[in-house]
Amino acid sequence: QVQLVESGGGLVQAGGSLTLSCAASGRTISTYRMGWFRQAPGKEREFVAAISRSGGATYYADSVKDRFTIFRDNAENTVYLRMNSLKPEDTAVYYCAADPTGYGREYVYWGQGTQVTVSS
Repeated sequence: QVQLVESGGGLVQAGGSLTLSCAASGRTISTYRMGWFRQAPGKEREFVAAISRSGGATYYADSVKDRFTIFRDNAENTVYLRMNSLKPEDTAVYYCAADPTGYGREYVYWGQGTQVTVSS
């Protein structure tokens, strides 16, 4: 089993930056596709970003492309999401997820989420 714990959320003004961390334990995630998702109040969970097992390929939702960067440190068993130029519409609970198949279509492990609030 893999446990995922997000951290780094908080309150930030529009235009500011935050970096979220996702620390994994229980087993290595070096062979897993890792992703970030978010859920705003009253909205369904949506995809934000994903990264291949080696970090060689990344994927982003159009709404965050060119502002957010996903990266991983497999030696530390940790995945990060750097968020720049934050907007109020980025306000949400952000979740880290892991797909053991490596293809990003079966995220089966999820963290509890970390709150990001962007003020205008």
